[in-house]
Amino acid sequence: MTQFIVEESFWQLFPTARLGVVVLRGIDNTPKDDAAIAAALAEAHTAALSNVPHETWTDNDVVSRWRNAFQQFKTKKGARSSIEALLKRVSNGNQIGSINPLVDIYNTVSLTYGVPVGGEDLAAVQGDVRLTIAAGGESFLPLGAEADEPALAGEVAYLDDAGAICRCWNWREAVRTMLTEQTTDAIMVLEAVDDSTDDQFWAAVDALATAIPQHLGGTVEVHRITRDAPSFTLPEIG
Repeated sequence: MTQFIVEESFWQLFPTARLGVVVLRGIDNTPKDDAAIAAALAEAHTAALSNVPHETWTDNDVVSRWRNAFQQFKTKKGARSSIEALLKRVSNGNQIGSINPLVDIYNTVSLTYGVPVGGEDLAAVQGDVRLTIAAGGESFLPLGAEADEPALAGEVAYLDDAGAICRCWNWREAVRTMLTEQTTDAIMVLEAVDDSTDDQFWAAVDALATAIPQHLGGTVEVHRITRDAPSFTLPEIG
């Protein structure tokens, strides 16, 4: 059986971290003229600013919390959490453009709640998905790159049997497992460094799990991952 596992090496660094994993089966992620998805993403740009109210960037809790977390493990120089990157773009007056319906929905939730959200196409995953400390050298072709950029030893990363699928915890996704218009089965992962934002964090998980079937159909299964409940069995694909 294929597992989603957060390994003990991760929990030693972040013992009170939380992950919300939303498993999707049979969704329709083909492009669609859904005004509600577009409107929600547009509204999320305004909501995002409430997550970064302070003019000094590092005075914002979501920024400082994730920067402190990234200092606990080896990272590629300049790597930042995905939520900081999103919020920075919006705070600078830039728009988060449409990619595909599933990504648009998760970007809406990420911006609104100030929570990192990412996803992988289950059909492209090979073996178990593990959030762990990389040994170093795990193959990784990031979005927008042409050459392999292997994980570093001591880096927090999501791995499967073929290499890294997301490096520096949630910094950059791999091309190999990216969500596309052809994706029908996927895992979406939301992350919190600790339990200090539990109400907002679990609300974000619920919002994502509610929005996706409303717009894309399919079935949804939610798993709450903590140190006491670090794994679950992934559905068989095909």
